[in-house]
Amino acid sequence: MAVEPLSWDALAALTNFEIDPVHGPTNAQARLRLFGQPESAVRVTLYRDNHAWCPYCQKVWLWLEEKQIPYRIEKVTMFCYGEKEAWYKRKVPSGMLPALELDGKLITESDDILMALERTFGPLVHGMTDRAVVPLRQLERRLFRAWCMWLCYPSRSAQEDQRAGQQFQGVMDRVEAALGSTSGPYFLEAFGTVDLVFTPYMERMNASLFYYKGYSMREVNPRFGAWCDAMESRLTYRGTQSDFHTHVHDLPPQMGGCYSNDLPQTRQHQQRVDHGPWLGLPDVGYAEPENSRQEALHRVIKHRANIIRVNPAPDALMDEALRCALTHLMTGEPCPPPAGGDAALRYLRDRISVPRDMSIYAAKRLRADLEVTAALAGDQQPDPLPVNHRRDQNPINFAA
Repeated sequence: MAVEPLSWDALAALTNFEIDPVHGPTNAQARLRLFGQPESAVRVTLYRDNHAWCPYCQKVWLWLEEKQIPYRIEKVTMFCYGEKEAWYKRKVPSGMLPALELDGKLITESDDILMALERTFGPLVHGMTDRAVVPLRQLERRLFRAWCMWLCYPSRSAQEDQRAGQQFQGVMDRVEAALGSTSGPYFLEAFGTVDLVFTPYMERMNASLFYYKGYSMREVNPRFGAWCDAMESRLTYRGTQSDFHTHVHDLPPQMGGCYSNDLPQTRQHQQRVDHGPWLGLPDVGYAEPENSRQEALHRVIKHRANIIRVNPAPDALMDEALRCALTHLMTGEPCPPPAGGDAALRYLRDRISVPRDMSIYAAKRLRADLEVTAALAGDQQPDPLPVNHRRDQNPINFAA
C-alpha cells in the first residue's frame, strides 16, 4: 500500500548513525585524524582530493591510517571535477596530488612521500626499497601497463581486444603466482607496504574490466579474490574503498578514455552497474553492516539542501521525490514521487560517490531505493554522465 512521504524531521528521527571522524574508523569526511593522541602530536598534513578518489592519494592515506600517524587533511579539487584551488597551486605549482607536509617540509610524488614517512616513522612492516618489495613494485607497474593497453586504447577488431586481454591475464597470472608464494593471503608473509602499493589500481582494474570488458577479475583469479577478502577485513581499507559505479564513471576522463568490447557479458555487466541490482556485485565481499540504511539517510539529510539545489528538477519537486525515496528506504513501503520525480531521482542515483559520500553498502541501498521510487513515476532517465570530465560533480557546489 502506497504511503505519503515522511517529513524531514520524521526521517531524521529514524537514524542515529554517527562516527567520530577524528578518533574513529577510517573515513572520507575527516579533516583531522588523531587515533587517541593529542592534537599537539600532529606533524603531518596530507593534501588529497575532495572526491577521495585519487589512487595515489589513497596509497598515502592508507599508509597513515595503518600506522596511525596523527595528521591533518586538506582537500583539493582534482581538475577533472572543477578548477583547482589557487591557494594549492601557489603551494604546489604543478597542482599534482597528493602532497604532504612533514614537519613543515613539502613533499610530492606518492612513492617519495611514502619513503619520507618511512624514514621518519618507520616502515609499514616492509620498506619501499626492501629486497622483497622492489620486484613486487615492478610487477605492479607491469600490471598497470597491461591494464592500460587493454582498457584505454580502442581495438580495431574483437581479436585485437582478445589479445590485449590475454596479455593482461598473462601478467595477472604472475600476480596470482606471487600471491600464492606465501602461506597467507597477502603478497608477503604479513600485510605491509606491498599490499598498499597494489591496492589503488587493483581496485580500479577490478571495476573497469568488469564494466568495459566483461571480465570479473575477482572471480577469475582466486588468489586475488582471497587478497580482496583479506584487505576488506581491515577497517582502514574499508574506509577508503570505492565501488564499481563510482570508479567506472570517474575513470574515463582521468585515463583519457575507457573502451568497451561488445561481448554479451559486457553489456550485462554495464546494465547491472548502471541500473542494478547493486547488491552482489563483486566490488565488495564482506557482510553488509546492519546500519547501512541509517548511514545513507544520515548522509543525505546532512547535505539535502545542496543535493536539492544542484538537481536539474525544481527544488520543491526534488524535495518531495527525495523524501519519497528515503521513506521507502527506511520503511519498505512504496511512496510514489510526483510527476518528473523519475529523472530527478535517477540524476542523484548516478552521482552518489563512494567513499566521498558514504560507504559501499549505504550507497548500494540508497541507489536501489532511488531507482525503485523513480520507477513508480516513470522511465525517464537523466542525461548520460559525461566522459570528458566530471564537472557535474564540482565540489564547489557543496562547499561549506
